[in-house]
Amino acid sequence: MNPAVNSLLNLFLRWAHVVAGITWIGHLYFFNWVNGPFQGKIDGPTKRAVNPELMPRALFWFRWGAAWTWITGILLAGIVYYQVRQQLFDDMHQGNNPWLWLAIYLVTLAVGFVVYNAIMKALANKVVAAAICLVLYAGVWLLLEYVGHYGGRSLFIHGGATFGTMMALNVWMLIWPNQQKIINATKAGSPLPADSPEVKIAGLRSRHNTYMSVPLVFFMISNHYFEVYSSPYRDAYAAGVIILGFVMTRVFYNKAAKVPGF
Repeated sequence: MNPAVNSLLNLFLRWAHVVAGITWIGHLYFFNWVNGPFQGKIDGPTKRAVNPELMPRALFWFRWGAAWTWITGILLAGIVYYQVRQQLFDDMHQGNNPWLWLAIYLVTLAVGFVVYNAIMKALANKVVAAAICLVLYAGVWLLLEYVGHYGGRSLFIHGGATFGTMMALNVWMLIWPNQQKIINATKAGSPLPADSPEVKIAGLRSRHNTYMSVPLVFFMISNHYFEVYSSPYRDAYAAGVIILGFVMTRVFYNKAAKVPGF
């Protein structure tokens, strides 16, 4: 590709990716840290009046922000990494086929979401289920690192992209369909109870997305920090970022529950 065209595509896709990501993640945090506590403070008639007007509007920007974040992200990855072996693979494996590995990675993401979804449905203990999914996430990381021989920079970006893909699929495959049922039931005057499958599934996957989003942001900005992704301790750094991000998210949830209204 012409270098000038490549540079302009990189710029405008990156710009669109950031704007879409802000739209998506901003609404994610609104739902979890603002709207969630707020819904617990209002009565049934108020919910019937407010939610059918508020939620479809917010969910519109939420789901399309997720879609365009993913679309621009995968196009950006194609330009930055899969056209340039030096960006994608480590120095000792420049002969690897980038498009083969893109196909392997996309198939891994698709299969991974199916497995993640099956585990979350099969196990009653959601903490144990989430822990198993994190182990599988580590397996994908190691596949890219030791079989695909991805370089440190691309490894961190793909670590974030893996979280982002699971999040986007959660939005479109589970959160949005179940929220439609919740909104319709509220509008009809028969709101679904908190222990209904629709409410529980939408809430659980929204919380998963919130937890994944904080380390995701670190991975996406990590390409500016050579000292991190090129370090021999990069895997430990990545694990530490995920743990720290989860702890931060738990702190934010606790704080959100205590923020007073007027």
